[in-house]
Amino acid sequence: MTGDAEPRRIGRSHDQLRSVTLEREVAPYAEGSCLVSFGSTRVLCTASVEEGVPGWRRGRGEGWLTAEYAMLPRATRTRTARERSQLGGRTQEIQRLIGRSIRAMLDNFAFGEYTIRLDCDVLVADGGTRTAAITGACVATVDAFSWLVSSGRLPHSPVRRRVAGVSVGIVGSTPRLDLDYAEDVIAAVDMNVIMSSEGRFVEVQGTGEHGTFARDDLDDLLSLAVRGLREIDALQRRTLGE
Repeated sequence: MTGDAEPRRIGRSHDQLRSVTLEREVAPYAEGSCLVSFGSTRVLCTASVEEGVPGWRRGRGEGWLTAEYAMLPRATRTRTARERSQLGGRTQEIQRLIGRSIRAMLDNFAFGEYTIRLDCDVLVADGGTRTAAITGACVATVDAFSWLVSSGRLPHSPVRRRVAGVSVGIVGSTPRLDLDYAEDVIAAVDMNVIMSSEGRFVEVQGTGEHGTFARDDLDDLLSLAVRGLREIDALQRRTLGE
C-alpha cells in the first residue's frame, strides 16, 4: 500500500514505534509500579496488593486481579471532567480490557486470597493510552508478585508470561504502527492488539471507522502489530532484568 495522507510526525516510518520507555518503582508505596511512555503518551501504572478477595471468590483459596483506569483532567488538550459519580462507557471498556489482558499473564489464581488492584492513570494522552496502560501494568504486576514472594507470602510467582499492547491503523491508504492522536482521529481503520510474550494473541479490537476494510488490510495490520509487540516485549524483558 502507498500514498499516506500526510507524513508522520518526527519523521517516523510507517512501521516504526514512537520512543517507548518503561520506568519501574516510581511509586514508592505501591508493591509494583511503572511509568510507561509511548512518545508523548504517559501512563502511571501501580499494582497494589490487598488482603482478601471479592465475596464471590471467598473460601476458595484463590486470588483475584482487577484494574481501574482514569484520565487526569489535563491529560488532554482541553480539560476533561473527572468521573466522580459514574464511570463513562469508554472508561469501563478500557478497565475491563486491562483486567482481561493482565489476567492472561497468570496460569491460575492459586496464590491465596489476595487481590492485585491495578490503577492506570493517564498523565498525558496522545493516542494509544489503553495499550500503553497494559504494557506498563504488566511490569507493575510482575513486581507486585515478586514482592509477595520476597515477603514470604507466596512460595513462587504465578506469572508465566508477559503481555503488551500496541495500536495500528490505516491512515490514507497506508498501515501505520503505534498511532498518535493526530493519526488516530483521521484513521480509516483503527485497531488495538494485545499479545503475550509467547507470541499468542490476547485480544484484537479492530474497527473500520469510516466504512469497511479488506482481509488483506487485516493481515497487514496484524503483521505490523506483531513486529512492534516483539520490540516492546524485548524492552519489558530488559526492564525486568529477565
